[in-house]
Amino acid sequence: MKRIFFILAFLGFTTGFAQKTIYESKRFDQLSKDHKTLAIVPFLATLHLEHTDNISREQMNELQATEGYAVQEALESYFSQKKNRKGFRVGFQNIKNTNAILSKNGITLDNIDIHTTEDLCKILGVDGIISGNMTLSKLISKGVENPGFFDIVSGKSDYGRIAIKLSDGDTGKLLWKFEKTMTRKSGKNTRDIIESIMKKASRKFPYEK
Repeated sequence: MKRIFFILAFLGFTTGFAQKTIYESKRFDQLSKDHKTLAIVPFLATLHLEHTDNISREQMNELQATEGYAVQEALESYFSQKKNRKGFRVGFQNIKNTNAILSKNGITLDNIDIHTTEDLCKILGVDGIISGNMTLSKLISKGVENPGFFDIVSGKSDYGRIAIKLSDGDTGKLLWKFEKTMTRKSGKNTRDIIESIMKKASRKFPYEK
């Protein structure tokens, strides 16, 4: 029994150590000093689901888009709540406006990655962009069940990995990036997971007052 406990503790330590990485540009203050408004764009999702034999490519694209928009919405909700409680020195463009402007300019999840940050910021009329990508083994937008004991031990309780990026509109430079593995402890749905991930960032989101 003690041996099992030791193995579980070791696995928890090693996976916890590797679960997240964070980056902040040394030029963050310089490049962001005039920022007033940020846009959150839909995230790019890649799904690795079990039992996908009966899912067409079109259906898979729709599922991935749903996950990407769910993260965009969850981040807007998180930042809105934080702004009301503590405040940020920047505002956030309403995601409905963001998506409407993107659509009007023919920008979709299929081609958004071929546009530069500078171009997207000019089109959206913002100073910076929050974007990202993720790989998922479960549809977190629909909620996920609690894993069993052996799923936890084997690592199958992980949902995937997410990277949240903040980029400067004038230079296109990456200002801040946070990557984290999504696990059973992250939450059961997109909003819970995003809130948990952002709360556990080793440094505060850099625009906080």
